[in-house]
Amino acid sequence: MSNKIRGKVARILNSREVAITVGSEHGVKEGMYFDVMDLNGEDITDPDTGEVLGSIERPKVRVKVTQVQEKLSIASTYKKEKVNVGGFGHTWGDLGTVSKSLMPPKYIVKHETLKTDEKTWEDLDEDESYVKTGDPVLQTIEPSE
Repeated sequence: MSNKIRGKVARILNSREVAITVGSEHGVKEGMYFDVMDLNGEDITDPDTGEVLGSIERPKVRVKVTQVQEKLSIASTYKKEKVNVGGFGHTWGDLGTVSKSLMPPKYIVKHETLKTDEKTWEDLDEDESYVKTGDPVLQTIEPSE
């Protein structure tokens, strides 16, 4: 896709959602994916000459558009993983391992958030987030997983 839609993070709404500065008038549709990009691209230099060969843009997080208005959209983290918080089989090491091995596995679904110590859908001050207002966003195609 050569004409990718570009915008910026307008506001961090909570630990999973951002408002972005592009909407239906820019071609945004519900279900589209955007990468929130790091403002500081990384210059790649030639190790022999020191010449800058180019710069790499690095994504911070990928979000999926959940709501579209004319001039803005709401996008949310969407990746999740099953995490075992219960038992884990029959390992017969120390006593703690033995007692935990007798418990059945218990899985929870953990959603990706915009910060490192995460509680899903909590309010999030910008200084606690690795995504910042003004970060560029770039339309992307979600790879099949």
